[in-house]
Amino acid sequence: MSDTLNLLTRRRFVQFGAGGYLGLDLGGLWRARAGVPAPAARTTIRACILVFYYGGPSHLDTYDPKPNAPDTVRGEFASVATSVPGLRICEHLPRTARVMHKVALVRSVTHRARLHDSASIHALTGRPLDGPDRELFAPQPQFYPSYGSAVAYMTRGRTADVPFAAVPFAFHNVVPTPCQGGGFLGSAYDPLQVDVDAAAREYHAGALRPAPDVPPRRLGDRRRLLGEIAGAPAVGVAAGVYEKAYRLLDSEAIRRAADVSQEPARVRERYGFGPGPAAVGEGGGGGNGAELGTCRQMRGQNLLVSRRLVEAGVPFVNVYDFKQQGQNWDAHFKGASQHKNHLLPLADQSLSALIEDLDTRGLLDSTLVVAMGEFGRTPRINGEGGRDHWPDCYTVLFAGGGVTGGAVYGASDRIGAFPALDPVTPGDLAATIFWRFGIDPAAEVYDQGNRPHRLAAGEPLRRLFGG
Repeated sequence: MSDTLNLLTRRRFVQFGAGGYLGLDLGGLWRARAGVPAPAARTTIRACILVFYYGGPSHLDTYDPKPNAPDTVRGEFASVATSVPGLRICEHLPRTARVMHKVALVRSVTHRARLHDSASIHALTGRPLDGPDRELFAPQPQFYPSYGSAVAYMTRGRTADVPFAAVPFAFHNVVPTPCQGGGFLGSAYDPLQVDVDAAAREYHAGALRPAPDVPPRRLGDRRRLLGEIAGAPAVGVAAGVYEKAYRLLDSEAIRRAADVSQEPARVRERYGFGPGPAAVGEGGGGGNGAELGTCRQMRGQNLLVSRRLVEAGVPFVNVYDFKQQGQNWDAHFKGASQHKNHLLPLADQSLSALIEDLDTRGLLDSTLVVAMGEFGRTPRINGEGGRDHWPDCYTVLFAGGGVTGGAVYGASDRIGAFPALDPVTPGDLAATIFWRFGIDPAAEVYDQGNRPHRLAAGEPLRRLFGG
């Protein structure tokens, strides 16, 4: 894969050459633990927030519009100018358009998995599911680790109480998709799950709450007993997991991070609240549609929690935008209505809020934001007014973390069907994330059979970060 950056015009090439192209609060605690005067002084990132738009957003109806294509491809949405001259995105992303000078788009991501489970596994581990492209109808162990788990493992000598967190649930099709935890690295590298109570508009890091019938003295006795027996072969491995759990019970910073009630009302409103799940959806006999999505009113608040977790010292946070397949971004029917009314407004509001908020707090340079789905949608609109699965070419967004604002890497063809320039694989995205943490993507990790595996199968997009 070449490192050529897709330059929209010769003038934009000149702009790129100039750097313009295509007590302690939680933030203070985060910087104090990092031991640096300010995040901007670092050449590698301290944190990553990965927002996963489960179901597959339409790249043509978001970040790669085709205004000159036939209407069966173009769809009904117009494109709008952004804060970057010459760069246009969907009209229903007006807030994101205003921060595009802090964003880079990779418009040529491609893989072969056409079904949600296979595609999600490839997207979130950087490796394809072994065997045929398929959906999973029975639980299956995860093999390759998720990005957050791999970062937690590779930085395990550092002092973060919680190296990896997930908000606000595990997502699933028929069964939980096996791409959200430690895989062969083991459960010690699974994320801390931060759950949401949509009715109360609250979040809880469940593992951080001691049982109400266990007083502190009794908890301390248990911890000392564990220390005395930790050398026994039967408990030696598990002891590390238990010790981690005890440390989390002591982590006041993480508990505070999950408590979004401490945020001013204006901040919570900036990230946004949506309507609750509807009783009946637009299609599929009423059982499908994003308006049915679990806890969808909290989609914006999920990103606020992710910011607070990063401030509290969590290096990697996954945000899952929807929980259930079919009630998410999978707009096979009435795609324009689904995107315009149920999907894009809160995604636009919350992602732009996150970017602005991190920037205002001095955290954007050292925090990489990645926003993506498992694939895009078909160039041509189907007979139900929607678009179907399309992994052949789609767009992934980067913000912060040293990325060149306003840049566009790669390009799709005239109808958004295939990469026309610089195809990018999920392995390349994985390598980019690890590289930004200062982790060698070519490093070897070992599975439980002591077999070596390269950490990432691709190469970093160095030119996108001025490298």
